[in-house]
Amino acid sequence: MLQPRVPVRVAVINDYEIVVRGVAAMLEDTERVHVIELDADLPTAQPVDIALYDTFSARQAGADDVDEVLGNPLVDKVVIFTWNLQPELVAKAQAQGVHGYVSKGAARHELIDALLRVHAGECVFPNNHEVIEDANLPHPGHEAGLTMREAEVIGLITQGLSNAEIAERAFLSINSVKSYIRSAYRKMGVQRRSQAVIWGMAHGFTTRPRRWVRQP
Repeated sequence: MLQPRVPVRVAVINDYEIVVRGVAAMLEDTERVHVIELDADLPTAQPVDIALYDTFSARQAGADDVDEVLGNPLVDKVVIFTWNLQPELVAKAQAQGVHGYVSKGAARHELIDALLRVHAGECVFPNNHEVIEDANLPHPGHEAGLTMREAEVIGLITQGLSNAEIAERAFLSINSVKSYIRSAYRKMGVQRRSQAVIWGMAHGFTTRPRRWVRQP
């Protein structure tokens, strides 16, 4: 693999501060990768080699949100960071023009290697389409014991989405959505959707546009 001559400049994109900060911490490798910007529900505002798009509670490959990142003239390449490895989504990402598609089950060195390969001109997509149910990364609700999947569903409930809309956004079946809701509610100590929304608002599941610019 051709090594980049300078560290790869990366922006991490997601709606949640805890998510972008967690991914940035995973990428702390000052010799090869510099995370120079964290964007919560805002477009990248300075030139970057790669925008790393985290799909937690976000729209998946093929959606307009990804098109907006791809169309940002300040972004050279786009890599999706996700647990949804279904072949249909991977194919959508390839057709959309995404440059990489990396599993959240990847180890730190695997994610960094994927970013370096994309920066060097490769297109990096998974060969193994095993669906990842959880990953050891910071997320809202982790202090209550919510898995990332449960937290994603609660985040979308807090945003006001219906079960059908959650299934479409998270690329899950309706039955899976209902199962995650039941298990999350038990951990949260709530019984009704209105209670879940109040709980979510009190536990970091609301979002607001913010940007953090970091020095290399």
